Amino acid sequence: MLRSLVGSEMCIRDSLAGDRFPLVVVGQIIEIKKHPEADKLTIVKVDIGDKQLDIVCGANNIEVGQFVPVALEGAHLPSGVVISSKEIRGQISKGMLCSAQELGLGEDHSGIMILDKSIVKQPGQSLDSYLNNK
Repeated sequence: MLRSLVGSEMCIRDSLAGDRFPLVVVGQIIEIKKHPEADKLTIVKVDIGDKQLDIVCGANNIEVGQFVPVALEGAHLPSGVVISSKEIRGQISKGMLCSAQELGLGEDHSGIMILDKSIVKQPGQSLDSYLNNK
């Protein structure tokens, strides 16, 4: 736990050392193509180490080569959302690319959270491991 004293008040932040995000991994974007049935959606192919996933995404701040948080099937996000494989406008999405807000890591929901490539060890690394190296 991270603890700090501010006046006589103690602020405590949950440790990131445990499994805060057990089914959220670091993915590397390897391809982005337009969704054939929706103007504002793309199909993003991400490398998560042991396989590649196609994920339908509505954010416009992503580029090939970037590292992003990928919530895998079965992941429980802080908002209570449980990720599942889902058909979106005729395309199967095998997970979700996440914003900082969706992960409870900040208020920014303007786009996908772009991870610092100098900290990433490899695609498929757990998000917990990435956050502990920051």
